[in-house]
Amino acid sequence: MEIDFSHRKQQSYYESSKELVKKYGPKQASKIIQRINELQSAESLAEIKKLPQTNLHSLHSNFEGCFAVNLLHPYRMILLPIGECNLSDLSTIKKVRIMEIYYDYH
Repeated sequence: MEIDFSHRKQQSYYESSKELVKKYGPKQASKIIQRINELQSAESLAEIKKLPQTNLHSLHSNFEGCFAVNLLHPYRMILLPIGECNLSDLSTIKKVRIMEIYYDYH
């Protein structure tokens, strides 16, 4: 799956484990890298849904049209499908934009 980033600064964090550790701490940084690797390895979001530890779920309200995957509690990675896709068919979602790492949106 292709991954895009919502901000150039955000992309620089994800490209440098040192920057991630500085911003999120070593455990969270490791989990973020793990999730990015899982996303890159998957063909579509349907494969991510099969990984129970990700807890992929759709969002509503302010994040309508987005999905989230678990990081270390209570953080989530917010994903926005981009390109031509059907939100109700995860196998059609082959490119996502990482919008942000969000602290407990509940």
